[in-house]
Order: sequence, then structure tokens, then C-alpha cells
Amino acid sequence: MKKGKRKKESYQDVLSAKFVPTKPMDLSKVKTVGDMVKQMEFTSFGARNVGEAANVLYEMYKDKDCYTVLTISGAMTVAKMGSIACDMIENGMADAVVTTGAVITHGFVEGLEKAHFKVDAGTSDIELYHSGCNRVYDTLELESSLNDMEKIVEKVLDGINREKELCSSFIAHELGKFLSKHSKMKNILRSAYEKNVPVFIPAFTDSELGLDVGLYNRRAAGKGGKRFSFDPFLDLEAFTKQIEKQKTLGIFTIGGGVPRNWAQQVCPYLDIIASRLNEKTPFMRYKYGVRICPEPVHWGGLSGCTYQEGVSWGKFVPVSEGGRWAEVYCDATIAWPLIVKAVLERL
Repeated sequence: MKKGKRKKESYQDVLSAKFVPTKPMDLSKVKTVGDMVKQMEFTSFGARNVGEAANVLYEMYKDKDCYTVLTISGAMTVAKMGSIACDMIENGMADAVVTTGAVITHGFVEGLEKAHFKVDAGTSDIELYHSGCNRVYDTLELESSLNDMEKIVEKVLDGINREKELCSSFIAHELGKFLSKHSKMKNILRSAYEKNVPVFIPAFTDSELGLDVGLYNRRAAGKGGKRFSFDPFLDLEAFTKQIEKQKTLGIFTIGGGVPRNWAQQVCPYLDIIASRLNEKTPFMRYKYGVRICPEPVHWGGLSGCTYQEGVSWGKFVPVSEGGRWAEVYCDATIAWPLIVKAVLERL
């Protein structure tokens, strides 16, 4: 290695090179959540990620051409984070929602004014099973609440023509309509219905809600009636049709998994429709992205996949071309409320 001298730069030289100085947290100047998060932007590590994520979400909202997709995985409604999703929907921060069936199931229970409960780590899961309690980490979902939900699902499906081919977004819309009429509680489906925001559940049968629809079909068949058919490609095409009409795309992701990838893959889908079927489709990529997920890259899971990797799939606009991303490696129950509240205060 050639020996050389390191360039001696003054503080002014560094500033002239457009480096942004960090600043100490000053709690004496913090009056609101927004004050806190704004200061975090000029610190380091996870705090800086939170501050920068708030900036990207704010930019998404202020860009009137941006269609923002909120994706949610993990037990966020049983963890009492569902109302934050409602805040995003009701304040125009989410134009579509892609989520797991579990998020919607536990949220629907909330919408029926049923409670979830804290559980001590030492409680026997065998005892919980026999007492009709289902554990989700440190929280309980009562089996009786899920039974009550199934009765509502049955009632809603009874009002639908059996010739109708079902998909997750249609079922979500109908359940949201029910909650809008019969519940005063904040709920993702209710907020989405009232704001005309579609909700997609790609892995629909991987949830209690999916099992309820399966149970309905079994009951109908047992009585000699007609079963509902279910076509997940109706969701895919409805989402694709919505995306291809947009000028700019943004995505706000809690966790990862199926909701995240399903929402992102619409961009390659439009690309291969054009290249393999010779149909005229727009070249769409997400310009903005915020991801809150503690999973690191080296586990090899989709949840830990970076936005940078998504560039190679044609899912994201590179930073060099104007892409704006923020990735927060944190428990969403900590970072999500801070980011959304900070942006709401700015608005």
C-alpha cells in the first residue's frame, strides 16, 4: 500500500462538503412528540432512523401525487396498535392497506368492543388452553370473542348472493360496512370502509377470519346449500389496476412477510405483463418507503430484506434517481406511534 498523508481538513472544510452536523438531545426543549422526533433526526443509530422515517412519511403525505400503501404484519392489533393504522387512514396517510388476516381478526374483535388481556410469562399454556384463552406473546385473546366474531361473519355472509365470487378485499369491505353501522370503536376495517380505502389480505386463509369463511362453506354444504367460491386473483388484479393509475408510489411497512412482498411485487408484475404479454403498462416503482422491522438482513428472511435489494427487482426507485427510503430497526410498538404522532403534529 502506497504511503501517503491524510488530508487535514478544518471544521469549515467538512461543512463545505455538505456534511450535516449531529446535535445533542436537549430535553428541555421538548414539549411535544414532534419536538422529540425532530431532535432524534440529528442524533445517531436507531433514534436517527426514527427521525428520518418521520421526514419520509411527511414527504409522502405532502406529495399530492403519491399513492401510499400501508402494509402490516405481526400482532399489531392484539398489541393495541390498530388505532394508529386508523389514524393513518383517516388522515390520508394510507390509500390502501395490505395486511395479514390475524391483524384484521384481532382488530375485528376490538371493533366488537371485546377486550384483550395482559398475561404473566409464568402462566401455563396448558391451563390457558383449557380455560379458553389463546396467548399471543404477552397478551390473551379469548376464544369466546372469536366465537362471537364467527357469528358476525356468518351474518354478513348470509347477506351476500352465493353466486358472488369472493376475495379478501370484498369481504373486508363488507365487514367494514357492518362495523360502520354497528360499532363506535376505532377499527381498521371501519376506518377503511368510511374512507373508501381498500384492504387486501393476501394470505386470507392463514387466519381465524379465513377459517370462519371455511366454516361457513362447510355449514352450507352440510345443509345442501351452495358454497362460496374464493378467487385471490381478484385481489391481485384490483390492486394492480389501482396502482397502474398512479403517478407516484409510497409504501409504509410494519414488519414484512406476505403483506410487504405482495404490495411490492405489483411493480414487477406490471413489468412482466409488458415484456411477456406485450401489453401496454406503465413502469411503476415505489419512490418513497418507510420500513419498521427489527429483523436484520443476515437471517435471510424477507422481512429483513432492504429496500436497496428491491431496486434489483424493479420494485423501488434508486436513491440516485430520487428514491426516499427510511428503515427503522425497532419494535414497531415503539417506533410506529412516535413517527405517526410526530407527522400528525406537523400537519
